[in-house]
Amino acid sequence: MAYGSPDSLQALPGYLADIRSGRVTTSAVLGGVAGNYEKIGGSSPLLANTKTQADAIQTSLGTDRFRCYVGMRHFAPWIEETIREMLDDGITSAVSIVMAPHFSSLSIAKYHAHIEAGLDMYRGAIDFKHIESYHDAPGLIEAFAARVVATLAEWRSTERPEVHVIFTAHSLPVRVVESGDPYDAQLRETARLIAARASVAAEQWSWSYQSAGRSQEAWLGPQLLEHLESLASEGVRNAVCLPIGFVTDHVEILYDIDIQAQIRAKELGIRLIRPPSLNIDPLFIAQLADLIRERA
Repeated sequence: MAYGSPDSLQALPGYLADIRSGRVTTSAVLGGVAGNYEKIGGSSPLLANTKTQADAIQTSLGTDRFRCYVGMRHFAPWIEETIREMLDDGITSAVSIVMAPHFSSLSIAKYHAHIEAGLDMYRGAIDFKHIESYHDAPGLIEAFAARVVATLAEWRSTERPEVHVIFTAHSLPVRVVESGDPYDAQLRETARLIAARASVAAEQWSWSYQSAGRSQEAWLGPQLLEHLESLASEGVRNAVCLPIGFVTDHVEILYDIDIQAQIRAKELGIRLIRPPSLNIDPLFIAQLADLIRERA
């Protein structure tokens, strides 16, 4: 399962209405989000990428015992409709996994609720086993660390600059973590594990959130753009930005980092590099397949 994204600008108002759960979407918010999508070609590659990941996992699992399905939380193919398809296919036992490694009651738990809604809607029974998080899975850490190592090696092959590594993830409202949610702690553990595996010293890396929601409440920080300003004031001129909360390319990477953060970094005199997303990285896919086998 994944978050979902609109397949066209025309579908954006309905998509935002679903995300915002009835809160009014102002013309300013709609225009701002539409502008972001326009800058990456008018739609997100999230669904196509998730289907490709599912195909890769299916290949790793084989077809004797497993059949992979894809469901989206906020757009088609809706999780509820995927449940209907599974019921029609006679599925009675399943493992669910969200293409996001870190648990939060505001994210992963919501996917599980959609599964239950689908089973209730279509009056079906499937015994689900949920993979709630995999933030410290060895294959995930290794795949991310390899990207840091490769990026630093390529940079240093022609010169030897001081390079700072920034780990990022999607921000959530502060109230969620204050309630005891493990999201922030899991993210920071992932960052520490990657830094250790990639031999990045403690003073050479830092943490930042990105892509905060458009609401009045406080969101987790520091936000990436503000963090870049702080790093620039400390003399950082070369940085690697690794979004560890995301496992495939979509608008929060292609716009928020590759366009918005790049513009701010250049204004601040920082060279900013984002390593390739995991997508169908063999280590990552093999790790997910192993997790599914174990949970099944």
